[in-house]
Amino acid sequence: MSIIKAEGIYKTYNETHVPVNALNGVDLQIEQGEFTAIVGPSGSGKTTLLNIIGGLDLPSKGNIFIEQTNLKDLSSKQLIDFRLHHIGFVFQAYNLIPVLTAKENTEFIMVLQKRPKKEREEKVKELLEAVGIGDKANHRPGQLSGGQQQRVAVARALASQPKYIIADEPTANLDSKSTHELLDLMADMNKKYQTTFIFATHDQRVMDKARRIVTLDDGKITSDETFDR
Repeated sequence: MSIIKAEGIYKTYNETHVPVNALNGVDLQIEQGEFTAIVGPSGSGKTTLLNIIGGLDLPSKGNIFIEQTNLKDLSSKQLIDFRLHHIGFVFQAYNLIPVLTAKENTEFIMVLQKRPKKEREEKVKELLEAVGIGDKANHRPGQLSGGQQQRVAVARALASQPKYIIADEPTANLDSKSTHELLDLMADMNKKYQTTFIFATHDQRVMDKARRIVTLDDGKITSDETFDR
C-alpha cells in the first residue's frame, strides 16, 4: 500500500526575482515498510523533496498525498498537527533539547500528543532499550556521544508512532563505527516496527544499506532501483 504519493511536484524559489527550480515534475510513490534513500549531487533537489514529503514545505505545483490526505489542502495549524501525529524526523544536527535528559527528549513528542503518563513511561523505556541506551536515560545530550545522541533522536522519532520517518543526512556528523551502528539500528527498527524510513543522503554507507535508491539530478528522478537486502 502506498503511504506517500507525490504527483507532478515542482518547487520554485524566489519566484518574483530570479527563479530557482529545485524540483521539476517529480512523481514518486513510497510503500509501507520501505527503507529508501534519496540521493544525488548537491543542488539536485533531494532535501527539498524530503522536506515536502515531511510536510515541512509545500510544492509550488503538484500534489503530495499521505495515504488519503493531500498536504496542500491543510492549513498551517492542521499541517503542524499532522506532522506531530504522523511523521517522525531525524536530523543531521540531532536537534535534541539540551536541558532535557534522553528520557525527556524521547518523551517530548508524546507529551505534545497528550498521551497518558503511564503509556509514555512504558514506551520511552521500551524505545531507549531498543536503541541500546537504556542505561543513559537520565543523561543530557551534552553527556552523550554523537552516536548516542542520534540514537535518542531515533527513539524520539519512533515515539510518536509515525507512519514514516524522514532522515536528512543522519550520519553526516558520525564516525564510521557510529554510522554502521546507527544504520543497523534503523534497519532493525524498520523490521521490528514496520516503520518506513526515507533518507536524503550523500553517504555511500546509507546507500549500501537502503533497499531502494531514488536518484535525483536537476530536480528530476533519473533512476529508481530496488535491491534485495
